[in-house]
Amino acid sequence: MEVLDLPTPRQPEAGELLLETITAGIGPWDALLHITNGWDVELKPPAALGVEGVGRVIAIGADVAAFTVGDVVVVHDTPLPGGSGFWAQQVLVHASSAALLPSGLSPEAAAALPVAALTASQSLTELQVAPGTRLLVVGSGPTAVMAIRLGVLAGAEVVAAASPRHSDRLRKLGAVDIIDSHADDWARTTDRRFDAVLIAADGTSQEAMKLIDDGGRLTSLTSDAPEPTRGITTNNLYIVPDGADLERLAKLAAAGELTLDVTTVRAEQAPATEAIVATGRSRGVKYVIEFDTSTEAENSAA
Repeated sequence: MEVLDLPTPRQPEAGELLLETITAGIGPWDALLHITNGWDVELKPPAALGVEGVGRVIAIGADVAAFTVGDVVVVHDTPLPGGSGFWAQQVLVHASSAALLPSGLSPEAAAALPVAALTASQSLTELQVAPGTRLLVVGSGPTAVMAIRLGVLAGAEVVAAASPRHSDRLRKLGAVDIIDSHADDWARTTDRRFDAVLIAADGTSQEAMKLIDDGGRLTSLTSDAPEPTRGITTNNLYIVPDGADLERLAKLAAAGELTLDVTTVRAEQAPATEAIVATGRSRGVKYVIEFDTSTEAENSAA
């Protein structure tokens, strides 16, 4: 990856918005956007990475009634209609994937939100989480953090499985207990059993199956869901853009119910930062790129 000069995106067509990027999220998924057999979001090189961010609407296509020029919106979008992503001064998106930035939520916090929060929300829907559900969330990264909070807000009894060094942070989110998922045979270290399990850490799904009651449910975000057994349903989940749900989640974040530890970097720092995130060395921090939104700034990509 390198800093490139990009052509200005085309004008938006029906159902599309052209945004001036304010902030853009960096996630482990971005490493998949530029490798063979990765995540195909229809990038068309030369192109910027990035599938989430915050931007100001500067042009609107036909059949878009929900937004006006000047609105600031938060977005997760795939496929990318302009063939280039959020790590650039301008990006073209589908209006249906966007939500107005609510008052009280900074662009930096909002840019960290979309993929993690939407993935968590869709996972809990898949797992049928409701009041009283005994939910295990395996992992400690941004998506796991969102899932713990959303599970607590839904009335579930949430337990986290992660390294003990994350215990205080995860308990503050509402987890009632922490299981050390780095221990050998870690499922044997607890007597707890669960109705539903969300896998947000590589290599943990087989062990987690031992903790699910017959007839329970497992959803994996790491594409390694085990075969069903004992009446347990299992599946791999892949995020779908959803502007309406993103609006709900952004409002929860504005109210202080969903928070992430966010660090801002400059565009030229994005490739090195993405390498840290992709190798799991971010320690739960969500990184976002802050762009120069002056009118003189040329369109460029990290």
